[in-house]
Parts: sequence; structure tokens; C-alpha cells
Amino acid sequence: MNSAQGEDEDAVRRFVGGMTREERMLVVLKRELYEGDWDEMVADLNARLAGRPYIFKLAHRISDDLERIRRLRGFERDHGVDLGEYVPMDV
Repeated sequence: MNSAQGEDEDAVRRFVGGMTREERMLVVLKRELYEGDWDEMVADLNARLAGRPYIFKLAHRISDDLERIRRLRGFERDHGVDLGEYVPMDV
């Protein structure tokens, strides 16, 4: 591993260490219910907001979860990682 990769890995670990329980739960749900696809999860949440059929119920407000997803997705994109590889299943 070169120093740039090590720095990226450190950044990911710091980010994951600072994630809230709700954010960790979203990452686990993305991995387990949506095969790692944020788009499917966002579509499901938007369907729920619109009163259409949806896959699961979140205990927290949907708009808060959509904002969390934007943050998590942005981090994944910016760092080229899948947070599902870093967040344990036992959230």
C-alpha cells in the first residue's frame, strides 16, 4: 500500500468512526436490502413519502435519512469506497 492509499484508508476509518448509529444502520440496510445500491434505497424512501408501496419502514424521519444518504453517498464517491465494507452488521 502506498502512502496515498494509507491516507485514504485512514480518512475512511475516521469517517466511519464518526458515523451516527442512524448512518451505520442506513449503510447496513443498503448492503442487505438494496444490494449496495443507494439509488434503490432513495427510490424506496421517496415512494414512501409519495404514499406508494415501499420495502421497509424506518423508525426515523425519511427526510433525515435522505440527507444522511446524501452525506454517506458523497463520502463514498469522493473516496472511491463502499462503506458497507467498513460498517459491521451488528449496528
